[in-house]
Amino acid sequence: MTEYRLKRIYEQANPGDGYRVLVDRLWPRGISKQKAHLDEWCKEVAPTSELRTWFGHQHERFAEFAERYRAELDASGAAEELRRRLADQPVVTLLIAAREPQNDHGAVLLDVLRLRPSS
Repeated sequence: MTEYRLKRIYEQANPGDGYRVLVDRLWPRGISKQKAHLDEWCKEVAPTSELRTWFGHQHERFAEFAERYRAELDASGAAEELRRRLADQPVVTLLIAAREPQNDHGAVLLDVLRLRPSS
């Protein structure tokens, strides 16, 4: 079973990260492709630009954002596809650029991936 983790892309990469996946739609500012140490960039699991803009990282909107984002993931099947593709990886670290990972789509995606294990 895959262990999923969440980390800011600005933190140093380490071997314990396992398979590193950037899950933001936009490339993070100030990070080179070499420094990112990515195994994959999966834009498909990021929230739509419209949802991201509406949210605007406003704490009071996070609960509704999370609900809308989960609906997007369910409709697109992107999280399920990511889970299937990475099922053979022992550790997967989801990388995001947000300053507050606990109030970002990465936390929601992490929860979705952890709660619905691969079959």
